[in-house]
Amino acid sequence: MRILIATITAGGGHLQAAAALQEAWLESHPKDVVERLDLLTLFSPLHRKIYSEGYVKLIAHAPEVWGMVFNKMDNPTLIRKLARWKSALGSNSSRKFARLVKKFAPDAVLCTHYLPVEFLGGLRKKWPDPPPLTVSVVTDFEAHALWMEPNVDLYCVAAEETKARLVARGAVADRVLATGIPISAKFSAPIDTAAVRKHYGLRDDLPVLLVLSGGFGMGPVAEILAAMDQIERPFQTLVVAGRNEQLRRDVAAQDRRHPTHVLGFVTNMHELMAISDMLVTKPGGLTTSEALAMGKPLFILNPIPGQEAANSDFLLQRGAAVKVNRVEDLPFQLEQLLGSKKLTAMARAAKALGRPAAAADICGAVTTLLAKRATGAL
Repeated sequence: MRILIATITAGGGHLQAAAALQEAWLESHPKDVVERLDLLTLFSPLHRKIYSEGYVKLIAHAPEVWGMVFNKMDNPTLIRKLARWKSALGSNSSRKFARLVKKFAPDAVLCTHYLPVEFLGGLRKKWPDPPPLTVSVVTDFEAHALWMEPNVDLYCVAAEETKARLVARGAVADRVLATGIPISAKFSAPIDTAAVRKHYGLRDDLPVLLVLSGGFGMGPVAEILAAMDQIERPFQTLVVAGRNEQLRRDVAAQDRRHPTHVLGFVTNMHELMAISDMLVTKPGGLTTSEALAMGKPLFILNPIPGQEAANSDFLLQRGAAVKVNRVEDLPFQLEQLLGSKKLTAMARAAKALGRPAAAADICGAVTTLLAKRATGAL
């Protein structure tokens, strides 16, 4: 079989989900041809810059504007109208995508971003042969209308609540599976936590708080650490500054009340989560799914309006997270949680929500659909 996994560089989560799917597919079908495509490579240099940097700058400087746009666009009827309009006008990137897909001739296209879902919707109308299966792999706990397209063969979503939302908006129930968000298999692999703690010089008698800034190093990390210094109960902190080298240097140069280890971009997040008692983080879909798979509760600070706020609501409703909207509220809330029965209960709730086999389950569902198509049952 030939499988195309289409995504776009718009935050690290979409790329991580695509990598997890490729890993899972080749694990079960090692002889298949599997390629990943970042649609950003098809854009003009100007369009690429706007798309890749625009979201980050908007979130950093005007998150309320992003929230307004997110909510305004969350309308299936409006999205269909816009898709028809854009399809009629066409674009150079969509034409490049069409040529690439036809040349590769995939049996299925797994989309971890909504843009390839939209491009495939326009392409399928012109496809001379049976088109490839279109799979929309939603990477947040709430499915925005942008992920919906009439020609999608299968939606793979985070939870039953996500499925219910899509069905309520017109998706066929049999075409929506609550698989979880795909994450790498290493988040369910055995980890020698004692060796990892020793590597970072962590004490065995103190809880570990893992502070994440995201791959772009966004968020008020310095302010969070300053607030954590006000906590009297002893603990130790791991900080991941991502690709923001200036943030890493600035944070590392400051003295802290509690033992603090500052890291830059890491590739062993599964090990860091394994040795942590709680994550202090933004609730992105992939980070959240990784944490849940490892049974780690989340402490959420002021989520970005839009998908992060929706993810936060899901976690709060299910008891796997707590949230504060202001940094000054953080010390009291964290101190109450450390060593408490509530933190233990949150960890249990997180583990119950985790779907570490999501990537394999998605690949299995696609394989089943392809087999049905081959026999004429689809």
